[in-house]
Amino acid sequence: MKHRVKLTVLDKKLYPELQQQYCADPNAGACPCYNVGDEFIFERNGDRDDFWHMGLNTLIKTSADPDTVAGGPKMPHCSEAWDAIARYIYTGLQGGSIMKGWMNQENTMITCCSDGTRPVIFKIERLDDSVK
Repeated sequence: MKHRVKLTVLDKKLYPELQQQYCADPNAGACPCYNVGDEFIFERNGDRDDFWHMGLNTLIKTSADPDTVAGGPKMPHCSEAWDAIARYIYTGLQGGSIMKGWMNQENTMITCCSDGTRPVIFKIERLDDSVK
């Protein structure tokens, strides 16, 4: 069995009152690295190892210019997001259970980056492919 991992941006939140109170740029706005609906596929086979390149060029769907999206052809994933998603991506690529007993399906996880004033919510899915 071969395993891939699909990452989808489900939502982006913004807490302007927290940005006003705590951020150096009080008008920083929503996360500029991702867009709702962005999709990424991670693979680990042969010459391709997306995990060790922080997901550079894993973007498969976006409503924006791919060159401006983290995980696109020019930027790896944001370090705050990568810190939150990397462990689940690695587990999924190895065929492991991402969140057994917590989520409805053990191959799926919902998580978010740690930017407290503008978090991005991700869905991570382990995809199991039959190898012929």
